[in-house]
Parts: sequence; structure tokens; C-alpha cells
Amino acid sequence: MIDLTKLTTEQRNPETMNLDQMTPLELVETMNREDQKVIEAVNKVLPEVAKVIEWTTEALRTGGRIIYMGAGTSGRLGVLDAVECPPTFGVSPDLVVGLMAGGEKAFVKAVEGAEDSETLGTEDLKNIGLHEKDVVIGIAASGRTPYVIHALRYARSLGVKTAIIACNKNSEMSKEADIAIEPVPGPEVLTGSTRLKAGTAQKLVLNMISTASMVGIGKAYENLMVDVMQSNEKLKTRAENIVMEATGCERETARTAIDEAKGSVKLAITSILLDTPVDEAEKALEKAKGHIRKAINK
Repeated sequence: MIDLTKLTTEQRNPETMNLDQMTPLELVETMNREDQKVIEAVNKVLPEVAKVIEWTTEALRTGGRIIYMGAGTSGRLGVLDAVECPPTFGVSPDLVVGLMAGGEKAFVKAVEGAEDSETLGTEDLKNIGLHEKDVVIGIAASGRTPYVIHALRYARSLGVKTAIIACNKNSEMSKEADIAIEPVPGPEVLTGSTRLKAGTAQKLVLNMISTASMVGIGKAYENLMVDVMQSNEKLKTRAENIVMEATGCERETARTAIDEAKGSVKLAITSILLDTPVDEAEKALEKAKGHIRKAINK
């Protein structure tokens, strides 16, 4: 039998022993107080997060990928972060990959026994052609999920850089990773319900990794999403707004520039700021490896 009693994520929270007697207001006030501990916990692991970001940024620059792996809530958070990268940053869905124990169907309905498998994680990595330029990040609140542990072991055997995000210190998973990111926000309001504080801590760290990595490869100018995809009317308007904010031009100019740039917000901005035709702006961006600021400060 697995002993979970030593895990912080499985312990009872002394502040919520009367949870079932609280009014709705008392309950949400308590949850809000507890959630503040998440920020403190993540703050303590920022150096580890930053180191992983150095690795993931370099991976994206050199033909590698960010690969998240997890089960249950942790797996869903990894998948969520991965699938939001293409529309936000205009990248291929293959650049940031979310693997979940049990496959895509497990996102909406648990697949019994999948997270306890010692082979599925390795098989999932083999199926996507894991190579040494990738970075594999295992996610599990408990830090002991077999699906992730054995996948990390396989990744390291290939010389792939590995990291983990867990919410217990010195977790089992940390032994299989090059870097352990372990924010510990303490016992949950509802005992063992790691979709709460643990899940929030993991989400914050994932936000940092994907966002900072994308900024690092030129997906932002100032604080603007310059590679945003325009798949609907709202996003077309947002694209125009971004060009207007970045250049100070009028909407009509922004729309014309985007159209001339064949939908590329980044190229439209560069063309306007350099006051050059699109083809010249494109050459400047290529030389700057996709960074607008470097392209305009040549």
C-alpha cells in the first residue's frame, strides 16, 4: 500500500477542520487566504523556474520542443498550457506538447490505471519522436506519479534535459529530473484536492515557462503579442490594435500593413517602424532572428 500520509498535499489543513460548517462567505474567505500561500510558495522557487526557462528558450531556438507530461489535473494543466501557445504566439502545435496519462480522452474522463503505468509515459515519448534537443517537464502535485517518473527516466537515458513541477519537497520525481521546481503551498482546503492550491501553483509556473520562453524567441515586442493568430473577428481587431499600439498609427494604416504583410502582425509593425516595404522588413526580422526590437535598432 502506498503511504501518502507524509505528503504535504495529502495532509489535513488545521484552518479548515470546520469546512462543512462554514457559510459560503466564510468558505470563500478561507480559500482566498489559503490561495495567498500559493504566491509565496512559487516565489521561493523562481530561480529554478528561471533556469528551466533558459533551457526551454534554447530548445525552441534550436529546433527542440517543450514537452509537458502529467496525469489528472496536472496533466490537464500541461495540455491546457500547450494548446494555448499556437493562438497566442502563432507557433506550430508541435512546438509545445502536452502529454497526459491515458491520452486525449483522459482530459475529460479519467482513464483507470493510466497514471500508474510504468510504460505508457515512455511509449508516449517514443511516439512523438523524443530527441535530445527537447526539454521534458513532468508535472504531478504528489511528485510520485509512475507515468511521469518512468518517462523522465527514459528521457534522461537519451540525454534530454528534464525538469519537474511538484508540490511536495524532495519528491520521488525530483530524483529523475535535472531540475526540481517544488512550490509547496501547504495542505489543501479540502484534504487531498490538489486541483486547488497545488493546481494553482502548477498553473502559475507553467504560465511563466511558456510565456517567458516565447518572449525569449521574439514572440513579443514591448508587452504586445506580435505573433497572435487572427482566426476570428475579435482577433483581427486585436491584431489591428496591437499594430496601432506598437507604432502609433491609425486603424486604416494598421489594417493595410497587416494585409500587405499577409496577416503577420510582427512584419506589419516592423515595416511601419522601419518605414520600409514588407520585403525589406522581412529581411531585417530574419537578421534579428524574429525580434522586432533588434530589427529596428540595427
